[in-house]
Amino acid sequence: MQKLSMDQLNRVDVDSFKAQQKTPIVLVLDNVRSMHNVGSAFRTADGFAIEKIVLCGITATPPHREIEKTALGATQSVEWVHVKDNTEAVKLLKQEGYKVYAVEQAEGAIFLNDFTALPNEKIALVFGNEVHGVDEEVMSLVNGCIEIPQFGTKHSFNVSVTIGIVLWDIVRKTRF
Repeated sequence: MQKLSMDQLNRVDVDSFKAQQKTPIVLVLDNVRSMHNVGSAFRTADGFAIEKIVLCGITATPPHREIEKTALGATQSVEWVHVKDNTEAVKLLKQEGYKVYAVEQAEGAIFLNDFTALPNEKIALVFGNEVHGVDEEVMSLVNGCIEIPQFGTKHSFNVSVTIGIVLWDIVRKTRF
């Protein structure tokens, strides 16, 4: 077995990426404090050709050296906006026809393995602060809540890991 070279991967350039059809998912980062987590969100969003990222509250914005350490240039390819008020961001997404889901451990949450989305359904996924999770006001506005089943002693995954798990599962179910 031999790894593929960069040429063999046939990756698109940034301009081609921006022009291509996107997976109709928006990531909402609700007061994510770690710039490495923000950068990882960008890199994962690029990998799955996600529509855009909405950075809310204290979430850092590009350009920033600490974000780029993990984004590896994905801040140039993935569309993003900063909205100071997280509840305003959710309300705007709902007005634009997105179903908004918090990714959180909450009463009435549906396990990720049971979550289904229709192909081309517009979805926004809210990922919360590393310590406090998704803001309570945002929780009162979402259409639903998705939870990743866990079996260990810890109560949560790192937010960047959570983004990868959730995006892969939803993209797998809707694109393949």
